[in-house]
Amino acid sequence: MSNLQIKQATERDIPLIVRFIQQLAEYERLSKEAVMTEDLLRESLFGERPVAEVVIGYYEDKPVAFAVFFHNFSTFLGKPGLYLEDLFVIPEMRGKGFGRSMLVYLAKLACERNCGRFEWSVLDWNETAIGFYKKLGAVPMSEWTVFRMTGEAIERLANESPK
Repeated sequence: MSNLQIKQATERDIPLIVRFIQQLAEYERLSKEAVMTEDLLRESLFGERPVAEVVIGYYEDKPVAFAVFFHNFSTFLGKPGLYLEDLFVIPEMRGKGFGRSMLVYLAKLACERNCGRFEWSVLDWNETAIGFYKKLGAVPMSEWTVFRMTGEAIERLANESPK
């Protein structure tokens, strides 16, 4: 196991979180989609109704990893779940066990919070991550298809009259 110190992010960490998100977006070839701002993150993470949490991994006092997660709910289990939105380790620190340490931390948190599931998504081309997750005991949910609506599609549906 690595000597990673994992801490809950605070509002002071927002510029660092933005940098991590930008690096992750670049790695995932999705830079154009990373349109968040410090103000949006401040409201979403530390505002009146926070919708997600962030933990940051430090090695020798240097931030080297972050994870963004939130609770979802399983009607079948009747319990909350923990959903990992993003996990990122800076490139020069990969292969040192930091990603595993972050997941161990989150798995412990899921147990403490009585979560019935710990879930996340991974891009289908990221074979390194897929192999890593399988070695941890995670199982791909190939029978499910993820759907997403954004922007105008959400607005169009919201503006329909219920029938």
